[in-house]
Amino acid sequence: MFKRVMSVVFNAEKNAARDYESWSKTQLIKRIQELEAGENAPKDEDPQAAKEPSKEPQPKTKQGKTAAAGQKKRKFDFSKHNTRFVAFRFAYMGWNYNGLNFQNEPTPLPTVEEEILQAMTKAKLVPEADPASCNFSRCGRTDKGVSALNQVISLDVRSALSKEEHADKEKDVKELPYLTILNALLPPDIRITAVCLRPPPNFNARFSCKYRHYKYLFKKTDLDVDLMQEAALKYEGPHDFRNFCKIDGSKQITNHCREVYSARIEHFKDDFYVFDLKGTAFLWHQVRCMVAVLFSVGQKLESPSIVDDLLNVSKFPSKPIYEMANDVPLVLYDCVFPEMEWLTSANDFNGTQRPKLSKEHGRFNSLFLEYQLKANIASMVHSVFMPEEIKDNLLQGAGYINLGDGRGRNFKKYVPIAEREVGETVEAVNARHREKKKRKMDNKTEQ
Repeated sequence: MFKRVMSVVFNAEKNAARDYESWSKTQLIKRIQELEAGENAPKDEDPQAAKEPSKEPQPKTKQGKTAAAGQKKRKFDFSKHNTRFVAFRFAYMGWNYNGLNFQNEPTPLPTVEEEILQAMTKAKLVPEADPASCNFSRCGRTDKGVSALNQVISLDVRSALSKEEHADKEKDVKELPYLTILNALLPPDIRITAVCLRPPPNFNARFSCKYRHYKYLFKKTDLDVDLMQEAALKYEGPHDFRNFCKIDGSKQITNHCREVYSARIEHFKDDFYVFDLKGTAFLWHQVRCMVAVLFSVGQKLESPSIVDDLLNVSKFPSKPIYEMANDVPLVLYDCVFPEMEWLTSANDFNGTQRPKLSKEHGRFNSLFLEYQLKANIASMVHSVFMPEEIKDNLLQGAGYINLGDGRGRNFKKYVPIAEREVGETVEAVNARHREKKKRKMDNKTEQ
């Protein structure tokens, strides 16, 4: 408040000879009121009193200097601090974010990495909110709306210890409390759950991952889960998944072979099931395309053999046009690495972080309860808006494709996937993107 008052006064009379620095807060406020009323000089204020130091206590800085001295905030000098290479494990609810990856261009919603890097910048753990500045790598990219339970990033961060002390586990207790620092600055739907202070040699969050584990949550409703299980097993093994993804010409990918370790339909709880999927790596939108085909099988719109057909690139050299499943039910459940020493909030060696940890648990419990309450209220509204007899009448003779979002897409006459129009081949998409890039470069050269 004091600084704001000083700023207003100095802006109003830049050339004034009065020594405003010695004025009290009360005197300054009175002077502002006079200036706003159009008066040129203080009426009731003794000019001599204005010159005398105020008897009111002045706000102090940590160095003991008054705030009125107008000291500039000292810039944090990273060169005077040690850094260390660490890995963070974290969870997030993806529906409020524009995906995981940090973007250089503006996005409609913030990304998860943007939130994390901004928190790290605010805590002076990294110099700036830019992955290029801190030896950054991520394990698995997730798109807009998709959540994660055990996502992993690795990067260089500021450390309170020397290089020699980094190797000594006994010194971990003196390290910065990364988890509590970051969780206090992050929104409650992004949680840092563990840190590895000593990743394996040459560790990279992307390339050191052994496999990724996804789960897609869905409600059974009218789906035949046995047929879905039969179809899901066909995904296992190494296959060319070009017909189960969105082709990204900017990446110039020519090899779409990926290995799926396991693909299962498993019961979750009540009327909910999950498509449980493990594999080395996945293409853009691959999991959601795989789920969309499973839903069509579960609805008996397609035979389980459609999976075999789409995996046969001789039969389908390019992807038939079909909609992928909704993003919100998809969760990157785990990223599996070689043995690593993960430290969680339970590793609070001296107990100093317990009050902060309790506060963060309270923040998340509040969010969790909010979602529970909203779900129960929505259930009550659902019971009066869509009683069973109305739902039964609506479903009779209605045609819709289940996309996992509860809404789906209606159709008058279902067209089997094998009979639909197909998109461009991988080669055509890549060639078109190369040509577009070449034209851009040529235009820049001409300019």
